[in-house]
Amino acid sequence: MEHIRTPKVEQVRLVDRFSNKSTNGTLYLTATHLIFVESGSNNAASAGQEIWILHHHIASVEKQSLTTSGCPLVIQCRNFRVVHFVVQRERDCHDIYSSLLRLLRPVHYEELYAFSYNPKQNDQQREEGWQLIDLGAEFERMGVPNDQWQHTDVNRDYKVCETYPRDLYVPITASKPIIVGSSKFRSKGRFPVLTYFYQEKKAAVCRCSQPLSGFSARCLEDESMLQAISKANHNSRFVYVMDTRPKLNALANRAAGKGYENEDNYSNIRFQFVGIENIHVMRASLQKLLEVIGTRSLTMSDYLVGLESSGWLRHIKAVVDAAVFLTKAVTLEGASVLVHCSDGWDRTAQVCALGSLLMDPYYRTIKGFMVLIEKDWISFGHKFADRCDQLNGDPKEVSPIFTQFLECVYQLTEQFPQAFEYSEWFLLQIHEHVHSCQYGNFLGNNQRQREELQLRERTHSLWAYLMSEKQNYLNPFYKPSYSEAHPVLEPSTLPYHFKSVPDT
Repeated sequence: MEHIRTPKVEQVRLVDRFSNKSTNGTLYLTATHLIFVESGSNNAASAGQEIWILHHHIASVEKQSLTTSGCPLVIQCRNFRVVHFVVQRERDCHDIYSSLLRLLRPVHYEELYAFSYNPKQNDQQREEGWQLIDLGAEFERMGVPNDQWQHTDVNRDYKVCETYPRDLYVPITASKPIIVGSSKFRSKGRFPVLTYFYQEKKAAVCRCSQPLSGFSARCLEDESMLQAISKANHNSRFVYVMDTRPKLNALANRAAGKGYENEDNYSNIRFQFVGIENIHVMRASLQKLLEVIGTRSLTMSDYLVGLESSGWLRHIKAVVDAAVFLTKAVTLEGASVLVHCSDGWDRTAQVCALGSLLMDPYYRTIKGFMVLIEKDWISFGHKFADRCDQLNGDPKEVSPIFTQFLECVYQLTEQFPQAFEYSEWFLLQIHEHVHSCQYGNFLGNNQRQREELQLRERTHSLWAYLMSEKQNYLNPFYKPSYSEAHPVLEPSTLPYHFKSVPDT
């Protein structure tokens, strides 16, 4: 509250940015929300509309030059909403503007809404909400551990890799010295581990970060680790190594002592670049896209040219193409696949999660999709705090990687409307709360940070809320029999199969 200069401003106009129609009302600034309440009529029972905007949903706020009708204040939100107010007095506008600038840039995690949000649950209900997703049970569902894959506690204290979860699954033949040696040869210590097991072919999807190979370095333990992954699959004589980066990017990283696997040093691997661009390209692409769809009175040709030049759908296609390659390698060839990018927490998460979704109907259910996000994004250390700008950090670390994943899933639901239990509204709700910081699930950059913040004891789980609202997210076209007949989805990535972005 100490950051709020003025808690209430009257005679504020809310302007519709497309029709230019306006509504008069009062603007309230609370510790957690900016609230606009439309002025009611003379009838006290006639309540006006209310607009509630979480401070953390605000991506930027712009105070424009004073006009004859007042001082414009334009707010752009992380969920792509744009709200345009006109405040009569410039001083009031400046007070709101200055307050919001501080409130939307929290310095400490404890300032985020999740730590003050209280849905009137007791401690037992909160704990049950957190227990809804059990990743140990998820690996058991996949058939792991088994005669080739084992659980390892090598990272129990986060000493081998602080951005990985405690519980990891590796080949039976991967000893602790092999794991530790491989970890030292991988960026951020993120050594190859299992993320999905395709029981029908006994093929594994593994993930890691780039090797610290430079131009010539090699590591016998890392080579043994990949050999162990290969031997754990009796149906294939080789492992695909999928580097999700463009080859030029990987070559540039070699000059910094990193790079990619040398096929001469690893027996039984087939190397494949798939060419998904980095976080900076994706950030710029989304910004261009928002400029296009937020511009009034564009001609159809200008809109289509702008959509094309943003590159957004081209990047979505690249991610889906990579997931399709992964899926075909596992389900048709029966090969195990190791996926990585630079650090293994952005493009790697996109491709592993989307590939799993194509291979496994369980992830196309509401509960299964939560499990998938928990496994491939939250537990494996996608940097939600940095990528979603949770704290006042480095703007160059912000990137819509998870947004892209949800967009890819949306495109799949459009191609296969009978295959998904959940609707577009479910994806939108998840996106909303990734950025709202109302629940604890996505706070921080990895599991170790979340434990240090004691999120299970101090915040509530989004999954419990979504499950309680499950009826709202059901897809009316869903047919479980469709997935029984088509367990593996084979999407087309021809351009005309991608839906362009709807107007926000």
